[in-house]
Formats: sequence, C-alpha cells, structure tokens
Amino acid sequence: MKPPKLSFGEENQHEEFEQALLEVEQALVTLKERYNQVQADRFRQTELQQRLKQLRHSKLPEVKAELKQIKQQLEVLELNLESQLFSWGSLKEPFWQAIRFGGLGVIIGWLLKSVAG
Repeated sequence: MKPPKLSFGEENQHEEFEQALLEVEQALVTLKERYNQVQADRFRQTELQQRLKQLRHSKLPEVKAELKQIKQQLEVLELNLESQLFSWGSLKEPFWQAIRFGGLGVIIGWLLKSVAG
C-alpha cells in the first residue's frame, strides 16, 4: 500500500512535525538523564552527611583528612544540585526578550525626544 501523495505544504508540515517530535524526544531523554543524576547526587549527599555526623567527634588525623574530603564532596554535590535550577537554556528566551524590548524602548525614547525637542 502506497502512502498518499502530499502537497508541498502538507509535506512541509509533516517534516516540521517530525522535527518537533524528535526535539521533544531528545528533551525527554535529557530530562531523564538529569533526573537520574539528581537522584544519585541526593543519595550520595545523604550518605556523606551521615558519614560526616559519625566522624565529627573523632580527633584522629586520618579522620580529619576524611572529614575535609567529605566536606569538599558535599560542596560539589550542593553545587550540582543547585545547578538544576538555572541553565542558559532556561534564561535564554527571557534574556533576548529583555534585550529586544529594552532596545525598542530606547529607540522609541530617542524618537519621542527628537520629535518633542
């Protein structure tokens, strides 16, 4: 069975739909990967915090080195977990809208000033 022939406009819409569908699938894969990373980081953070509580009262030099290492790892994990809130992708559209409309406002201001003054 042959697929029906499509006009140029219908074919273009079909290609755009396929492209949009691929982009959504890629975004979903990226989101799943990020979710798994966040879950693993949270689990690791909990483990390190528990270990930190266990070692906190010890005065041995080896324990002090381990405490320092745990604190550094916790800082890295906190940074990774916080980075999930902000990314260039999430800020890109508002940034360019602010640039566009801010620039438009400046141009309109100059025009009004030149007309009025």
